[in-house]
Amino acid sequence: MGQAMRQSREVELTELEIQVLMFERQWWCYEGSKDKAIRELFGITPTRYYQMLSSLIDTAKAMVFDPRLVARLRRQRDERYKARSARRLTAPSLPSPTGQSR
Repeated sequence: MGQAMRQSREVELTELEIQVLMFERQWWCYEGSKDKAIRELFGITPTRYYQMLSSLIDTAKAMVFDPRLVARLRRQRDERYKARSARRLTAPSLPSPTGQSR
């Protein structure tokens, strides 16, 4: 198998991966909540969808398919991660079971 053929197979997305990326391009066009649309269109829970999306946007084939979309999704994911981390660091400490603060 030639290198060009091997590279083309490496960047091919599955039909589901294409549908996920296309949905992310225009999910706001669907009536109702995004979670509801995910359940109806993909037949999976939103949690599973976001796990799949997170893995997908880390692939080179997704970046080749739509670089601007993937870059935006990565940036949004990173911003959410940083915000969660900051909240954890600034959360007040809980009292110990003996009633004394740590």
